[in-house]
Amino acid sequence: MPSVSMVVNGRQVSGEVEGRTLLVEFLREQLRMTGTHVGCDTSQCGACVVHVNGESVKSCSIFAMAASGAEVATIEGVANADGTLSVLQQAFQDHHGLQCGFCTPGMVMSAADLLKINPNPSETEVREWLEGNICRCTGYHNIVKAILSAAATLRGEAVAAE
Repeated sequence: MPSVSMVVNGRQVSGEVEGRTLLVEFLREQLRMTGTHVGCDTSQCGACVVHVNGESVKSCSIFAMAASGAEVATIEGVANADGTLSVLQQAFQDHHGLQCGFCTPGMVMSAADLLKINPNPSETEVREWLEGNICRCTGYHNIVKAILSAAATLRGEAVAAE
């Protein structure tokens, strides 16, 4: 079996995989990083979004071998070094941007990518960015509020409490 090696959340990892092994399977089954969810197996729901070399990728749509040598960031690597929630994660909590939580890892990873590219998105831009992420519980309103709040906080602006 071929081996794959990559940096995941700042840590060098490797393992043997079949050529057909998806990145999401490698992360969940071999590395036991179960924060990345498998929601649909068809690349439609976005629950499996991770960052590969700084770009949002649906990890169910890429083979682990294709990520060999890459830097991969998962939801497990989003929290602050001391274990406290990141600004974005805290905003999701503060603004009730989650209910069942199944879509949350993909939403957070997608939102982090958006805020890296556009630190001051409009509500419309946030909604358009999240088109590839499906939430069956929230109706997106509070997710959008959470992302806009995190953006304001990261820009150093005061955010009104709810």
